[in-house]
Amino acid sequence: MAAKAGDNPDSLMTLATVFCLRNLRKTMCYQGFRNKLCLRSDIFLPSEICDKLVNIYMDLVLTDSNFEPEESFFQLFSDPRSTRLTRVQLREDFVRDRDLEAIRKQDLIELHLTYCNSLSSRSLKTLTCFRETLVSLCLFGCSHIFYRKGGAPLACNEDSEDEDEESPASRQALETDFSFQGFNRLRLLNLGGLPDEVDAETLLKPLKSLTSLDLSNVQLLGTAFLTQWKDRLASLVLYNVDLSEELVSTVVELVNLRHLDISRETRRASKFKMTRKILTAIVQRLVNLVSLDISGHIMLDNCTVPHFEEAMGRPSIEPCKSSIYPFQDLKRPLQFLGLYDTTLCNVTHIPAYKVTGSKNEDQVLNAIEAYTEFRPELAHRAINQLFDIARIQHCSQLLRALQLVIAALKCHKYDKSIQVTGSAALFYLTNTEYRSDQSVRLRREVIQVVLNGMEQYQEVTVQRNCCLTLCNFSIPEELEFQYSRVNQLLLKILEPARQDESIQRIAVHLCNALVCQVDNHHKEAVGKMGFVKTMLNLIQKKLQDRMCDQVMEFSWSALWNITDETPDNCQMFLNCRGMSLFLECLQEFPDKQELHRNMLGLLGNVAEVKALRPQLLTPQFITVFSNLLDSKADGIEVSYNACGVLSHIMFDGPEAWMMEEPRRDTVMEKMWDAIQSWDVSSRRNINYRSFEPILRLLPQSISPVSQHWATWALFNLVSVYPNKYCPLLIKEGGMHLLEKVLELESSQPETKDMLFHCHSFL
Repeated sequence: MAAKAGDNPDSLMTLATVFCLRNLRKTMCYQGFRNKLCLRSDIFLPSEICDKLVNIYMDLVLTDSNFEPEESFFQLFSDPRSTRLTRVQLREDFVRDRDLEAIRKQDLIELHLTYCNSLSSRSLKTLTCFRETLVSLCLFGCSHIFYRKGGAPLACNEDSEDEDEESPASRQALETDFSFQGFNRLRLLNLGGLPDEVDAETLLKPLKSLTSLDLSNVQLLGTAFLTQWKDRLASLVLYNVDLSEELVSTVVELVNLRHLDISRETRRASKFKMTRKILTAIVQRLVNLVSLDISGHIMLDNCTVPHFEEAMGRPSIEPCKSSIYPFQDLKRPLQFLGLYDTTLCNVTHIPAYKVTGSKNEDQVLNAIEAYTEFRPELAHRAINQLFDIARIQHCSQLLRALQLVIAALKCHKYDKSIQVTGSAALFYLTNTEYRSDQSVRLRREVIQVVLNGMEQYQEVTVQRNCCLTLCNFSIPEELEFQYSRVNQLLLKILEPARQDESIQRIAVHLCNALVCQVDNHHKEAVGKMGFVKTMLNLIQKKLQDRMCDQVMEFSWSALWNITDETPDNCQMFLNCRGMSLFLECLQEFPDKQELHRNMLGLLGNVAEVKALRPQLLTPQFITVFSNLLDSKADGIEVSYNACGVLSHIMFDGPEAWMMEEPRRDTVMEKMWDAIQSWDVSSRRNINYRSFEPILRLLPQSISPVSQHWATWALFNLVSVYPNKYCPLLIKEGGMHLLEKVLELESSQPETKDMLFHCHSFL
């Protein structure tokens, strides 16, 4: 059988690394002084393992809410005699100055710091510790790293204190002492988002050997300094840098460039117009170019061939057939061409193997892939376009689309726009149309990022999108690996007294589905989370509004499911004024059949618990149950469930009946009449996982009517649904108990007659 999309397993190395990180004290570490985590003395870890440990640790911290970060984790890598780090990628505010200081003795070759806004100029000092070995450095989006905290002097002592660790760097206290002097091996540098107060030219001057430079969103006072690398620079990124003729003239002097990115976030913010002359100069002068991004630029019409010419023949990537005049001068097709948010992406013949744009699915997916890490503002727009493709058309590259959206949601857990569009796209990419192509592993990844979104954002749109996406999964089966977490998140959504109506409806539906057909230990755990109280609060609110809608019905259905063979939850229902709400609902909504069925089903579960039955044995409740025997609501279901409640109460014998009215004999007569009126071939709106509560009513003489109700129930189920319920009855020893009923003198003739018929199906 062919593997489904996304079914490739993790490597053994990855699995082992994750296991060690989740069990540090049982594998590599021990608890030291003041609970500090310490590496065992007999351990030496090479760079391949250390790099993996740190990088996967960061992934777990940022994407797995069940993973507990370790305060002293980076201290494990403080001694290069036992641990070796070479390539480290750290992200987000989680990373602190002290974390970098902990690894300052390591000979790092690559250090990527992305959106690490908690870092201050203390970390600049730490960077100098790596100057002799560092080849690749990224400081993208580290907006505070060039500022001191509270104006404190730059310091990186062996025993530097962590004082002021939590306070943000003061934007007034610019650090002026840092220099890249001595970073002689540095080849790749990303300074995206460098503050305007920092002069890029002065900062970069000591770096003589750069081959790759990213100055995204950097304000350049001059451009001539770029020519100091004209014989070496292979990659230059000037995203959102204001272009000018002077800058373009400088760029085309960098003749060894293989990748050039002069793109913008949007055309709306640009005064610069991309002319045919400028594009021609770039193509003709930069002969080694294999990758070019000119996204977000206003393109003059003279760049493209007339429409009637370019429409001829099949789409081609051959430069000589290019619909864009300047690209006809290319010696070979480009590997990558960024045309996102330009008119050029719509032409027929584009001489590039991979193009970003919005013309078709392939261009949109390329845009998500290219821009996710450093340009969430563009990735957000591209994911929005993918959403439209999946919703209106058909997504032909499902695996790639899902993996890219998942990666974007993981990478930008704290970006609301990505979370909104990504969760919306996931809803359409996981629906029935695509489901058969998706592996268990891939669908689990979707569930994880959806739950991350629900956890991070209490915002209506994200919550609705996430809840709707969960509805595309088989519940509870596919959510069971995150069972506790998903229930906690849904209950948190339902906590506010006033919640968005649509979210409330979806969340209650999910809660109901999650407690249906699961083991009792799951139900008990969810009950302890406050599930019963939350549902009753919703019911109380709907009663106040005098509204019986899906939320009301789903809430009672959820209570029916969670109390099934779970005495603790039944007790909670009674403790939380459940019976009062039952009576109020009956009075307020006398004609709501589905509601009555759900409520009586729940009370049947309560009545099965011997210790709780005395609380039901009051004149008021018995009268209500007795009256409901005559109900024709939902076929026989309400009458059947009311009779079930009374059957369990009758089973406790006449000595438990401590009231004068209604009389026990009178109620029993009504029960007999009701059972006689039911059609034994009725198809049922009910699902039994076990017959144990029914079977215990069979071999007894204290309440023949309870015995008769149990016999009728079994006969109905095994005769109407023999394939499902005959094996269950046999498995639970029902045959032996039915034979005992035949032997009892107290068993009524109608009951014995029904048993003979029942035997014919077994």
